[in-house]
Amino acid sequence: MLWVLPEEAGGVWRGALPDMLPHAVFQAQRLLGQRRPHRSFLECFTRALIILCTSLAVVLSSVSICDGEWLLADDRLFGLWRFCTASNQTELHCLRDLSQAQVPWLASGMAVARVVATLAVVVAIFGLEFLIVSQVCEDSLAWQKWALGSTLLLISFILSFGGLLSFLVLLRSQVTLFGLTLMFWSDFTASFLLFLNAISGLHINSITHINNNMHPWGLPTKV
Repeated sequence: MLWVLPEEAGGVWRGALPDMLPHAVFQAQRLLGQRRPHRSFLECFTRALIILCTSLAVVLSSVSICDGEWLLADDRLFGLWRFCTASNQTELHCLRDLSQAQVPWLASGMAVARVVATLAVVVAIFGLEFLIVSQVCEDSLAWQKWALGSTLLLISFILSFGGLLSFLVLLRSQVTLFGLTLMFWSDFTASFLLFLNAISGLHINSITHINNNMHPWGLPTKV
């Protein structure tokens, strides 16, 4: 019987391997942790683009939520954090007590929308960190870190979209297409980017992981 081992583990060996097999497997595992897969330019570029777009989504969503003024209806401005009315078309009179806007369930519903939207940003930041770490520390678990980061981005998209949908449902009688502010569309764009990056990240990770499994490194192969 002919066994093909890594060069560092002894190269080709004929016959059974009763004594050196544990040592060869140990050497193979050590080499597996040291070597890095050869990645094409397209794969590296795609992963870098996913990380860049995720960073942009986190920034857009953070700015949008911090500002929070998402809807302008006539002389009233509705936001996540406050409600404003215009006096004499010049000055804005803002109140943090959203119950005074005389919209049913606005105060309690907006509190839920704030929590969900903020949690979406937090989850997206953790997902972005896993994506970056998987590229900086390319070990045998790098693909799992990338998969976890992409999954967190998908969860972040669900939370972000839930916050946007909650805002629109609460103010459905006031919403118009041209009344939605730039901050609202910024958060909508961020939510869309999170979805695209999550799906793209999971897809490219599944493809490259399958390819790597077809060509394992350093493990004994019987010929």
